[in-house]
Amino acid sequence: MRAVCAIVPLALETHDLGLQIAERYGFSIYDALIVAAALRAGCRTLYSEDLQDGQTIDGRLVVRNPFAARPSETGMPDPGP
Repeated sequence: MRAVCAIVPLALETHDLGLQIAERYGFSIYDALIVAAALRAGCRTLYSEDLQDGQTIDGRLVVRNPFAARPSETGMPDPGP
């Protein structure tokens, strides 16, 4: 796993950022901590079926539901941002 993924240790800053995200976006503390860890690790995409597909968090992290059908897969036009 370490060969393909950067391991970022849990720190107090992650917890503090998680609290801020929970308050700002209305996420549960558990979801907010996952988002905070992803942001601190420099991730650009977070795959989750529990958060809103396509939502951008802090202008840097996009949530993608791996089970959501994309417009290109349904034959429907893309509604845009």
